[in-house]
Amino acid sequence: MRDAEFTDPRLVAVYDAECGWSADDDFFLAEVGAAPLRVLDFGCGTGRLTLALAAAGHTVTGVDPARASLAAARAKPGAERVDWVEGSREVLPVGAYDVALMTSHVAQFLTDDGQWRATLAALRAALVDGGRLLFDSRDPADRRWQRWNPVDSRRHVPLPDGGTVRVWTEVTAVRDGGLVEFCRHYRFPGGERLRSRSVLRFRDETRLRADLAAAGFRVDRVHGGWHGEAVGTGGDGELVVAATARAADKSVGSRGDGR
Repeated sequence: MRDAEFTDPRLVAVYDAECGWSADDDFFLAEVGAAPLRVLDFGCGTGRLTLALAAAGHTVTGVDPARASLAAARAKPGAERVDWVEGSREVLPVGAYDVALMTSHVAQFLTDDGQWRATLAALRAALVDGGRLLFDSRDPADRRWQRWNPVDSRRHVPLPDGGTVRVWTEVTAVRDGGLVEFCRHYRFPGGERLRSRSVLRFRDETRLRADLAAAGFRVDRVHGGWHGEAVGTGGDGELVVAATARAADKSVGSRGDGR
């Protein structure tokens, strides 16, 4: 099944157990800054960061297309503080947010160029002029996928019920244009096995900057890690982007002579 760790409740539980609070959450929470702001968490998943932003006093909307992930988020303490919305870019209102987030490499799941550009345009429209977009995408120069193999990726994930799931990842194809296909394998107590297939798009910094500019953003900073490291200097192999929504140029089409 495609991206089953977000859509199959059994694998959503494994994802939630494995993906606890970490340095990227600290980074994004600090970057959003002091409340109260209107924050969009686009691709919010099971709501780890979404709930923390709401607890900090922000007015938060969590948007995700995966119903099972949203169900897990809604079941957590404090979930009543968040407006949870099932969907994708088509559900975003215009001019409703001060900050938009795409964390946990959500940007890389938008593999098609048209889909990616349409999403950036929708996020720009959803932000007020001067609003901020914050997101992460793995740096293709780090070649992270080379570590996604049955040996280096094998881990044991403890579940809240006391069981343990064995998980490993294997890359099945690396294609032109930065497309990496892979499969996650899960072995549950008792021997049940499940699989989840995914495709990610690795875009370099030049591509990200160009696409953001075309969508109406000014790129303010790109870090290579969660502590402000420069790109490609031994950080976390990330491209951590902070961009600002430019005001629409109301002079477009004017000749500047009153006509």
